[in-house]
Amino acid sequence: MNTDYIVHLADNALILGQRNSEWCGHGPVLEQDIAITNISLDLVGQARSFYQYAAERLGSTEDKLAYLRDALDFKNCLLCELPNGDWAQTILRQFFFSSYQYILYQQLQQSPDERLAAIAEKSLKEVTYHVRWSSEWVIRLGDGTEESHGRMLKAIEYLWPFTGELFIPAFYEQTPLNKEPWQQRVEEIFTEATLPIPGQVWMQSGGKEGRHTEHLGYILAEMQYMQRAYPDCEW
Repeated sequence: MNTDYIVHLADNALILGQRNSEWCGHGPVLEQDIAITNISLDLVGQARSFYQYAAERLGSTEDKLAYLRDALDFKNCLLCELPNGDWAQTILRQFFFSSYQYILYQQLQQSPDERLAAIAEKSLKEVTYHVRWSSEWVIRLGDGTEESHGRMLKAIEYLWPFTGELFIPAFYEQTPLNKEPWQQRVEEIFTEATLPIPGQVWMQSGGKEGRHTEHLGYILAEMQYMQRAYPDCEW
């Protein structure tokens, strides 16, 4: 398995986990504040497993991969780094990405790389919950009040152009992921949520090759501050 691909998987989980962590203490109600924070912890845990594996192959450390690379070195999808926005935007981003991860980890469980397959198997249990939780919220907001429905429409308009990159293979992805199961899942939930499926739009891409939005730089500036200000610090 290409090491760049393993780093890509780690970067996706870390950056989205960091984004979700911004909700800690700011969720709409206590129960959901805890839920989104736990999802953040799950993602960071997945990232750590992938970074540890990649670091062993590169002769590096997980901390160096997470904290001492610049934005151009990160290979996460653009969707993961987008701002949280309101609760609707955060929920929809999580639904899109968790639905993708669910399909991805199912496929990776069959990987001849036993280490990667083991990480995918463990992570799939967490992602199964993430999909269920975010799906329920998409339905609740989409088929809720006039305001919640309107916010979901705005979230779809903003996020949809970033979903195509999930299925555009980078040079280090050996097996393209079939988009059809993801599309079916989205259509099923959107129908129940009385939300429209967007038509064809221009899909943004580049994150997998290190071409990011301006948002990633701000995420890294905050996340990497301690390690860069105090090199090799440890708890």
